[in-house]
Amino acid sequence: MAINNTLPDVVRQRPLPSDLEKTLDNPGQPRVSIAASKEKPDGTSSKNIPPRTVLQQHVDFFDKNGDGVITPYGTFLGFRELGFNLIFSLVAVAIIHGALAYPTQDSFIPSPFFKIYTKNIHKSKHGSDQEVYDTEGRFVPQKFEEMFSKYDLNRRNALNFWEMTDMLKGARNAGDPFGWSAAFFEWGALYLLVQTDGLIHKEQIRKMYDGSLFYDIAQQRREAKSGSERKYQ
Repeated sequence: MAINNTLPDVVRQRPLPSDLEKTLDNPGQPRVSIAASKEKPDGTSSKNIPPRTVLQQHVDFFDKNGDGVITPYGTFLGFRELGFNLIFSLVAVAIIHGALAYPTQDSFIPSPFFKIYTKNIHKSKHGSDQEVYDTEGRFVPQKFEEMFSKYDLNRRNALNFWEMTDMLKGARNAGDPFGWSAAFFEWGALYLLVQTDGLIHKEQIRKMYDGSLFYDIAQQRREAKSGSERKYQ
């Protein structure tokens, strides 16, 4: 029987990034505490990097007292600080804590308070994602760069809504509706949060992964509010 040696179209349509080694040493090597990209090989250098994984840093914004525990109220406050309205923030709390609280617990007995423990946040990693976080919560630069080599069709270091949805579809694992839904919620929230002229930019996405984006937005909103109050005094 003859063998069809033609590669599938998807291989041609989704090229891998090239020349990463010019700016990133061993780009396939996961980074524990640094979200590195071609443009930012040292990650968010202005940030005081703690001895925590990038995935832990991603959620630290919602740990309001820094005790390693994210409560539903902390998540609610975080979403409000980012500018989301009351209803969206409440829905986010229900989805996030309903899905992530139990996997992060040390006990098999569910907590009635739906707390998320950041030391175990890697246990809440779901399927059908971009694999930028590995299963221990480290950051894989090559996987991050692949999002743009595969889906940034106009090579502008940004994704529009349709490119983003194509990326989500491309990452789907068979029989994983939870992962599909979680990815859509996460990226949909990011799109609502930062899109400008229909685009979410590469640096915004990188800073989303290490959580520094959330601090930046909250600070900008505080400064804007303070400036507005001074204006009308």
